[in-house]
Formats: sequence, structure tokens, C-alpha cells
Amino acid sequence: MSNTILVLGGTGKTGRRVAQRLTDRGATTRIGSRGAEIPFDWNDRATWKPVLADVAAVYITYVPDLAVPGAPEAVGAFAEFAVVSGVRRLVLLSGRGEPEAQSAEVRVAEAAERAGAEWTVVRASWFMQNFSESFLIEPILAGEVALPVADVREPFVDADDIADVAVAALTEDGHHGRTYEVTGPRLITFAEAVAEIAAATGREIGYVTVPIDAYAAALGDAGLDEETVWFLRYLFTEVLDGRNEHLTDGVGQALGREPRDFADYARAVAATGAWNA
Repeated sequence: MSNTILVLGGTGKTGRRVAQRLTDRGATTRIGSRGAEIPFDWNDRATWKPVLADVAAVYITYVPDLAVPGAPEAVGAFAEFAVVSGVRRLVLLSGRGEPEAQSAEVRVAEAAERAGAEWTVVRASWFMQNFSESFLIEPILAGEVALPVADVREPFVDADDIADVAVAALTEDGHHGRTYEVTGPRLITFAEAVAEIAAATGREIGYVTVPIDAYAAALGDAGLDEETVWFLRYLFTEVLDGRNEHLTDGVGQALGREPRDFADYARAVAATGAWNA
């Protein structure tokens, strides 16, 4: 029986971390992306069968996010195809507080249950790495972060914690049927997060709140594609409305340890020089 594990989005924030951990464990790992040796494209179902050949388990991420129109249906269809193709374990990276993400969770679980396969959901809050590996790094380097969010607190979670939970679910028994809602250990605002980054770097980094329309226009002017602009507008207007202002113990449930704190993340990234202007 094959032990190959397919990592969809294997070059993204969590996917590359999952893939590296699996490789370090000696697992046969396959990356699912357009540029991979066996190409995978969510929008081209002809690529699904080749990438699933001899695969036992799959880590499912949808880029950019499950809130994108049509994403839950695509994820559900892929899960159905995967288990029919012989996959025995599905691990889905889902969003926290997004109705569309919950729809995808149901579709994955139902597809797995019908085929007698195992499923696990890792439901994540905002990644800490958005400040160092994504759209927020440039304003941090420029010395001022402007976002359309004021006092809403977020339990930022480390992508390394997400990857550790996902790898456990992919490689160990005892995670079938579980939904791990993962967060960091405390709630902080975006302004407080930026202040912690400033403290860790020894730099002055300001934070200002801006109207959502002005923010979206600035993203477009900066060259971001329409889908990404739509997604960020959705996150800042719908998801960041206070619905996620509570902590959960998903990391502890899955791994038996505490999640990483934002201050520890900020100090570690600062030490690499990634935020040096």
C-alpha cells in the first residue's frame, strides 16, 4: 500500500511547512501546485487524477481561501474524487468564522464518511506570518501599516503550529472526525501586533486605520489582482467583525502543548532581519 502524502498548496505558508515536516519524517511527499512535477490546478480537473495516483493521504488547502466563490464546491468535488481514487485520509485547512469554510468542511467530511475514509479539519485564525511572508511585510518595511480595522482583537496563530497539527493528523492515528480550531494564546489588535513588531525590531512602525474603500483602491493601485483585493475586502469587512474574539485550545488538543505567542514569533522573525528597513 502506498504511503505517499499529497500536499496541496505545498509552496504556501502552511503547505511548505507541512511538506518539509513530512520529508523530515521520511514520508514520501508530493507537492500539488501548477508548477509541480505532476501539475495540479483546482480549475482543471484533468490534473486531479494524475496527482492522486498512489496517494494515501492529502492535505487540502484552497488558494487563496475557501471564501472565494465556488471554492467549497471545488473542495467537495476534489474530496469526493480523492476518496474514490483510494485516498484514506483527508486533512482540510479551513477558515475560522467563515460560513463558506464551514460548508467545505461538511463536504469533505461527508465525502470521507461515504467512502470509509478518515477526515480531520484544522480551522485556523489569522496567520502571524501574514506580517512577515505576505501582504503586510511591505508596509512594515516602509514604517507604517494602514488597515481598515481598529479595535477588533484577533488570536493570531503561528503557521508552524498549524503545520504541526496538520502533520499529526496526516501521519498519526486518533485524529479522525476531529475539528481542531487553532489560535494563538492571546487576543491582540492589529495595532498591538504592529507595536510588538516595532519593539522586537527596535524600529518606529506606525499603525493607522483607513476606510475600506480607500484601502481596496490602494491595493488595486499597488498591482494586486482583483481576486486578492476582493478576498482582503471580505476578510476586513466580514470576518473581522468580532466573531473570532475568543481563544480555543485546538493546538493543545492535537499536540498536547501550548501554541506559540505573537511576541515569540516577532522576536524570532526580527532576529532573521526580515523586517530590517
